[in-house]
Amino acid sequence: MDAATLIQTLLNSVVASSIYALVAVGLALAFGVMRMANFAHGEFFMVGAYCVYVLYALVGLPFPLAVVLAIPIVALFGLVTERVIFRPTRKNILAGFMATAGLAFILQVLAGQIWGVGIAKSIPTPYMGAADIGDAKLGWQRLIVIPCAFAMLLALRYFLYRVKLGKALRACAQDPEIAALQGIRTNRMTMLAMALAGASAGLAGALMAPIHAVTPYMGHGVILIAFVVVIVGGMASIEGAILAAVILGFIHTFVTTLTDNLIATMVGVGFMAITLIVRPQGLLGRERS
Repeated sequence: MDAATLIQTLLNSVVASSIYALVAVGLALAFGVMRMANFAHGEFFMVGAYCVYVLYALVGLPFPLAVVLAIPIVALFGLVTERVIFRPTRKNILAGFMATAGLAFILQVLAGQIWGVGIAKSIPTPYMGAADIGDAKLGWQRLIVIPCAFAMLLALRYFLYRVKLGKALRACAQDPEIAALQGIRTNRMTMLAMALAGASAGLAGALMAPIHAVTPYMGHGVILIAFVVVIVGGMASIEGAILAAVILGFIHTFVTTLTDNLIATMVGVGFMAITLIVRPQGLLGRERS
């Protein structure tokens, strides 16, 4: 691998890590509060991409505005999912998981019925050209993913550690029973967690819409990667999800560059298996008594 290819791969790794982190932190946050996994999280990513397709490519809104509007739209999907699926199945984890699998299928079918399942939707690239970084080039469209993801993750951390509502959310994730005894309304916290999960996945999908093929099934690969990232980082750990996203983003990108995408996926799953053997709770997860 020559110097130009190395720099290019490093830059691509940072972009991939940014997207992985955006998707995975929402999944980890929702799991931390509800102790239930959302199998439709990849479809939230897909909905965010279609929001940009409709608002930017069809309606003609500016791309930044379309991305901003995608965040509350997908957050609303998270709220509805919590209220309609997770709350009624709170005492039956398997039922909740199967229900979200059904929701993922429904969203795929709806997207296919509305926009078709054939050729991927074409979204004009809003930011043409590329930045020269060393001996490599990185398209501006990919480059903007990095600061946007960083800003979102920084805002989420500030909210969780500096805002009273965010501290209540963390308390509910650590011990919901004690949090309830302190007057924290767990139903509101689960709704908030799912809204934030939807918002982060929606932002990731919106940013990737001009880069990734926009199809009803684009969430398939994303949800697999997100689960691997969350498991490696620790199922309820936001910091662990970010750390794992960086590690797996670099692993996946470098292995894909040297071999192909299938082998990169296998290596990522293998890394997850080794991590669980050495540290079953994940990199930054806590052991539960």
